[in-house]
Amino acid sequence: MENHSSTEAVMQDLQQTLQGLIKHLFGEVETRWVNAYFPFTEPSLELEVLFRDEWLEVLGCGVIQKKILEDVGMGERNGWAFGIGLERLAMALFSIPDIRLFWSDDPRFLEQFSDGKIVTFKEFSKYPVCYKDISFWEPKGFHENDFCAAVRDCAGDLVEKVECIDRFKHPKTGNQSSCFRISYRSMERSLKNKEIDVIQETLRAGLKSQGFQLR
Repeated sequence: MENHSSTEAVMQDLQQTLQGLIKHLFGEVETRWVNAYFPFTEPSLELEVLFRDEWLEVLGCGVIQKKILEDVGMGERNGWAFGIGLERLAMALFSIPDIRLFWSDDPRFLEQFSDGKIVTFKEFSKYPVCYKDISFWEPKGFHENDFCAAVRDCAGDLVEKVECIDRFKHPKTGNQSSCFRISYRSMERSLKNKEIDVIQETLRAGLKSQGFQLR
């Protein structure tokens, strides 16, 4: 796009194009745009589709920061960028409920698929889930993605799901409090409550060091 194009025009082109891509890949599905943060775009968005009655993130995108274009000699132009996760597409195509299955060596998963064939995934028994909640006052500039990244950095593939279950705004200070529920589940074994408690304490310590005020 040329220099006279506004950020709004770039965003409009971005959204129309990517909505068309998702329609081509998924068909007529319900979608929504969510504000996000990426280091090389501003503003930034994520596009989610309604999959198995839950919102599934399929791509991240945004308007390319001006300095990046200037650094490569294209400062007179504007543009947008996006990244799409192939695993997310496969989840929808094969009705796979858990992204961690793609890194599993479990033959009950692997033997369901073969080259050139699209089949519906047949779920098999899982080990029990372990739920842990954590509440905190949101620090300045808080974004839910940052918290989810911190959880996954701490617990890795043991995390099945992270979801916000409650939000509260203090009537006097205006501070925002959030409560998140973390679902822990291993693909190979039953987890013990004690080992998850250790992970939770490590997570809490890490959040405190980043300026989170835990409740």
